Amino acid sequence: MPFVSKNLALGFLRISPLSIAFLSITGAWAADKDKARFEAPPVDSFKAKQTQAGVTIAAQPYDTEARMQAAFGKLNLSKYGILPMLVSIRNDSGQAIRFENLRIEYIAQDRSHLETTPAADIAYLGGAKRPKVNTGGPVPGIPGRIGKSKNPLMDWQIEGRAFSAKMLPPKETFSGFFYFQTQHHSGAKLYVTGIREAGSGKELFYFEIPLPDRGAL
Repeated sequence: MPFVSKNLALGFLRISPLSIAFLSITGAWAADKDKARFEAPPVDSFKAKQTQAGVTIAAQPYDTEARMQAAFGKLNLSKYGILPMLVSIRNDSGQAIRFENLRIEYIAQDRSHLETTPAADIAYLGGAKRPKVNTGGPVPGIPGRIGKSKNPLMDWQIEGRAFSAKMLPPKETFSGFFYFQTQHHSGAKLYVTGIREAGSGKELFYFEIPLPDRGAL
């Protein structure tokens, strides 16, 4: 039997019930998240895509129940007037590209432009108030918990699946969702600007990608 020092043994015994509970909850959350894993399809499989200067942008509106379920499970965002747009960017150029100034717009058939809604704001579109933190927690030094909400839009998948990359190295691909407060309409396009070369800061030419018709593959 390996030797365990008295201090080390006492260290194991000093793990508090609060710590054990936290680790259990974290483990369960990670397991649930792993079960709900979503993988974007390969860029070449998208019908709506465009390539410029070695950078390919592909897009797919998630406007059907089947697509919505594949990405968000039981949460059907279309019932709340939200259109998730999966965007995949592949960098086949010889240098990294930056997304700090990335701008994505949904252009309807009448040429009206609609900007994205930040993923963090989705939960509050239905009139829900931002939760207040109770700093008078029961354990000294530990803030009180944020009150729970029955708002179905407070779902980790909305922010967890959002496009979050700030930079993309050469020969890499990144995918994620942008959200629009609209229903998908035939004849729409996705307008993308603000992608810059990491080294020179030069902005790439804009992308204007015709989207598949509503419900189309």
